[in-house]
Amino acid sequence: MKKLFKTILNLVPRPILIRLSYLVRPFLAWYLKGNTYTDPIDGKSFRSFLPYGYATQRNNVLSPGTLSLERHRLLWLYLKNETDFFIAPKKVLHFAPEQAFYKRFKKQANLDYTTTDLISPLADVKADICNLPFESNSFDFILCNHVLEHIPDDTKAMQELYRVLKPGGMGIFQVPQDLSRKKTFQDDSITNPKERTQIFGQYDHVRIYGTDYFDKLRSIGFEVNEVDYTQNFSPAEINKYGLAAGEIIPVCIK
Repeated sequence: MKKLFKTILNLVPRPILIRLSYLVRPFLAWYLKGNTYTDPIDGKSFRSFLPYGYATQRNNVLSPGTLSLERHRLLWLYLKNETDFFIAPKKVLHFAPEQAFYKRFKKQANLDYTTTDLISPLADVKADICNLPFESNSFDFILCNHVLEHIPDDTKAMQELYRVLKPGGMGIFQVPQDLSRKKTFQDDSITNPKERTQIFGQYDHVRIYGTDYFDKLRSIGFEVNEVDYTQNFSPAEINKYGLAAGEIIPVCIK
């Protein structure tokens, strides 16, 4: 199954994958139901999660119910337990909306919820993150997760995120990150998809972020809190929820 999943991820365009996943998800959730792992997003339990990864497949990480990964489940727990995201009125902008969140956030009565992306079929507004069609100081909350590693000019993208966020507003901008690497690595001469997968971890990534990512956000103007929210859970809970121990949530305030 791991080899099949890897082949599908690297060959099938993401918009088609999103549409196909809606068809296979109910079958996978039924087939894998059990009691070993629990997805906190929908509360359902499974005997295993699915493997996932473009370069190296990770075992037991993709929930068959919501199609969430480690980062999605960690973010859900953080938003639910540590913020008023689910109760207070908020104008929200969500880039490249994840299936695990999209329908749930859209149904929340407290949210004025807008999605945006260039290619996602779930986007309300087709827009370039480096040239957003929104007025300055428009949004209370911005979600932009695992997007910036795709953007050649991430400085411009960060500046646009800062521009459209309201003063005092919050943004969460997760990226795939090598926390053992102090300096971000980017080489624009690497354009071959297979080579990008080998070097950057995915065929459409253009860099590997190091720990300097947080300081780059600060240089744009954000106050950045580096939240290791997995410290709030026991090893047993981390395993049960399928979290990645030590993953950092960048919580950015304007």
